[in-house]
Amino acid sequence: MTLQKRTPPQSSPILDTNQEETANAWVLVLSAVQIPHQIFHKDHTWQLFVPAGRELRAIHELECYFAENRDWPPKPPPPNHDFTPLIQPPTLLLIGALILFYSVTGAWSKESVWFAQGAGNADEILQKGEWWRLLTALTLHADTVHLLSNCLIGGWLVHSFCLLTGTGLGLSSLLLTAGCGNLLNVLLHQSEYQFVGFSTAVFAVIGMLAILSHRGRRKFTGSHILLPIMAGAALLAALGSSGEHTDLGAHFFGLLCGLLSGYLLSQEPLQRLRHSFFFQSLCFSLFISLLIGSWELALRP
Repeated sequence: MTLQKRTPPQSSPILDTNQEETANAWVLVLSAVQIPHQIFHKDHTWQLFVPAGRELRAIHELECYFAENRDWPPKPPPPNHDFTPLIQPPTLLLIGALILFYSVTGAWSKESVWFAQGAGNADEILQKGEWWRLLTALTLHADTVHLLSNCLIGGWLVHSFCLLTGTGLGLSSLLLTAGCGNLLNVLLHQSEYQFVGFSTAVFAVIGMLAILSHRGRRKFTGSHILLPIMAGAALLAALGSSGEHTDLGAHFFGLLCGLLSGYLLSQEPLQRLRHSFFFQSLCFSLFISLLIGSWELALRP
């Protein structure tokens, strides 16, 4: 490195800077392309001199170098754990509520008013407009095995999801996304289709978590957008494509809606709003109102 402090040449410097790192870069670049040069340091300023006739090439080489290395090294993506929920997710309370509700409704039975009025039914939804069944069906389960599998897997996933979004935003997003997944599944089947269970919500959470895990990337291009989709598809194949009573359509559309919802949640406006106690409270109120209101509509005379 040629950093000098003696009297500079009578000619004018081709470049000057007040940053030593930039001066060091000049030395490295010009040395690599074998252009003679001198750096003079005085009063916190570094000046670059090259022999006559070499000025244009030296400037060209330096401009090319700095253009190629602009924004390098890349800034590290913002961590997903830069957020702490104002209220810890009430995971055990939610699981307990599903189990307690199952103790009241029991297993799926045609004689049960809960299932007659609250189970997902494509004919009732499409022909009579009973949209609330898209949500009430999430709280009903066919049997104990169905309930426990959704509670064990879904409880852990919902807890992890709400740690990233906050309780209010997470639960309201979960409910609306799962409802959209059920609606798409109903539109696919059209008639004579019935469904119950929280599994649509479980796969919606899987989709949202898959996208939010890649939140640090500002642009989703090429393989970046395929990674969360492939991760969700792998979990769909592993957890939701086998079994006698498995509703593959509900799982698939839950996952699909989860991926879309996750993309919306990863946008900067919602990332900022999750820090707001008022916004989280508003979202939690929406969650409670939709869930209780749906059951009130379902059980009305």
